[in-house]
Amino acid sequence: MSILTLTGSPSQRSRSSALLRHAAQRLRALGLGVSELGLRDIPAEELIEGHYSGAAAGALRARVGAADAVLISTPVYKASFAGGLKAVLDLLDEKALAGKVVLPIATGGSPAHLLALEYGLKPVLSALGARHILAGVYATDKQVRVDDDGAIHIDDDVRARLDDAVDRLSEQVLARTIVVNEAYDLGRLALAGGFSV
Repeated sequence: MSILTLTGSPSQRSRSSALLRHAAQRLRALGLGVSELGLRDIPAEELIEGHYSGAAAGALRARVGAADAVLISTPVYKASFAGGLKAVLDLLDEKALAGKVVLPIATGGSPAHLLALEYGLKPVLSALGARHILAGVYATDKQVRVDDDGAIHIDDDVRARLDDAVDRLSEQVLARTIVVNEAYDLGRLALAGGFSV
């Protein structure tokens, strides 16, 4: 089982990146493996020019392809999700998110930008094949703070919503893993002649 976090902010100190790090820590505490990938991991030239055949784009597609779940975070600018994240998503295959559990996370200046998740990001995720998109977690800039030393402070309400979303994601991933393993075991039993299908 593999879980990938994908941040659409170029800054490690951004609020959206902080929420993603908190989610990853919670998943690890639940005993799940998490790998991280961010906007900074893909050369700017490849992003700007859309180098689909570039090495970084190929590595991105391989990591997304291997993941059972993807957590995607973005800051909201001008009532839309970050353009850098869109450039990353444009490097993926058409159905890259098919069969995956997806959790969108966003931060913005005011509650009015909450709809950027519903009307901006979720349609793009659906276009990439995502059919199991969990309810997103949105926080305003006032609800998340990152200190100079990197310490993350999240309002209790946001923390509770994020933790609940992460718990739902882990339950979905674990349930899918059990179903796949049971189907694999039944298939092996049938091939071994244990019963006829």
